[in-house]
Amino acid sequence: MADLMLGLEHIASYQTLLSILIGTVVGVIVGVLPGLGSVIGITMVLPFTLAMGQMPALAMMLGVYCGSVYGGSISAIVINTPGTPQAAATALDGFPMAQRGEADLAIGWATMASLIGGLFSVLVLMLVAPQLAAFALNFTAIETFALGCFALICIAGVSQGNMLKGVLAGVLGLFIASVGLDHVTGDMRFTFGNWQMAAGINLIPAVVGLFALSEVFVRASESSLPKPKLLHRAGFRLPAMREWRPRLGLLLKSCAIGSFVGALPGTGAATSSFISYAEARRSSPRRNELGKGEPDGIVASESANNAVTGSAMVPTLALGIPGDPVTAVMLGTLIIHGITPGPRLFTETIDIVYAVLLILVLVNLVMFAVGALGSQLFTRALRIPEPLLMTMVTIIALLGAYGVRGNAIDLLIAFIAGVVGFILRKGGFPLAPLVIGMVLSQMIENSLRQGLLLTRGSFVAFLERPIAFALFAMTIAILIYINRALLIGAFGWAGRLLRR
Repeated sequence: MADLMLGLEHIASYQTLLSILIGTVVGVIVGVLPGLGSVIGITMVLPFTLAMGQMPALAMMLGVYCGSVYGGSISAIVINTPGTPQAAATALDGFPMAQRGEADLAIGWATMASLIGGLFSVLVLMLVAPQLAAFALNFTAIETFALGCFALICIAGVSQGNMLKGVLAGVLGLFIASVGLDHVTGDMRFTFGNWQMAAGINLIPAVVGLFALSEVFVRASESSLPKPKLLHRAGFRLPAMREWRPRLGLLLKSCAIGSFVGALPGTGAATSSFISYAEARRSSPRRNELGKGEPDGIVASESANNAVTGSAMVPTLALGIPGDPVTAVMLGTLIIHGITPGPRLFTETIDIVYAVLLILVLVNLVMFAVGALGSQLFTRALRIPEPLLMTMVTIIALLGAYGVRGNAIDLLIAFIAGVVGFILRKGGFPLAPLVIGMVLSQMIENSLRQGLLLTRGSFVAFLERPIAFALFAMTIAILIYINRALLIGAFGWAGRLLRR
């Protein structure tokens, strides 16, 4: 109880409460605008959090994260264009309701389902993360290295159907993170004699360039494509309680699906949304009406994708492992502000964990209020001319990249990262593995070196540790499962070759 009160004391300041409000409003606006999304929203505000204290910065980031996941539903309902990938399933029934003149009721369903899903995920985070962290206290550097290798599997989950390109992007991220001074030997790595690169490539300007600036370049290259028109005005109207009663089972099932999927590295809100929607089509008593403007589709999609927000923080806080680009950036923010995620966070600074839980509760409540009061206002953001919007994104991104260290080279890094991100996206390479590789690189390298010191240079000794052996075995098993089609084809080809 004392730790809970201390956590409450952490957030009981006007700076933190104001950050929650501003972050949530910004997140909803970012979510409403098609094509921006959670990652770009977070990378845009990330540099500005560096001048804040721990709690206001964390509150701002969580507000943008949760707000953007919800905000995508508004444009999905009003113009049939999901503001974020997470809201794609919402458009299947939200837009038909808008065509019937029930856009306000559809937004009411989406907002309430988002609130319940978000609060459900906070409960999951509170119950699961401490148990996972307690187990992880048994980890030494050897287990940490095995865990880092296992975490790299999440690259497969975010590789968007192209494993080879995802792996290459992840390797590029590992390489980029190795640039700069080697803190063990003092050697310079890949700096090409430039002393300004001794500190390495900072994560923030790199992420800002990869996501925000590359999005600007992509939009500029596709400026001739037709833009969606604002067809319906949106208000806000909550459905009656009698409408909720027959859908409570679907609501809780969708929250559970979202929380489970969100805790798995490399999945994310979009995956949970479609899994939940598919389950609704299978089991809902009104399944024949899905796709025609049935609220069950909105409830399933929005409760599931918002249930991811808290559960995605479970591996991030308990193990220090990001499962997707959003939590990767969030992990970087925590470290920058002196908060080291992992098992010791739950034993040495449990008050920080309670503060995160309380912030998530407040963010979801504020998100509901912002959606209820401002949905009609937010739809007007869809009328902003794209050239003006992209100019604003560019200015904010460059100001943020420069503000990290006040070093002009960060502007160059952001620009180069933007160009690289644009080329990768045009080539069909996913950006998420690159960021995950950058974030995990230092942990994997440091734990490998420490482990080799403990075992006197013996890799075989790594396999003598039961937890490490289990993690290595799971890594290999999952890799085999993911590439089973390729392996079956290779064995079949080899068999045909031998028969000849």
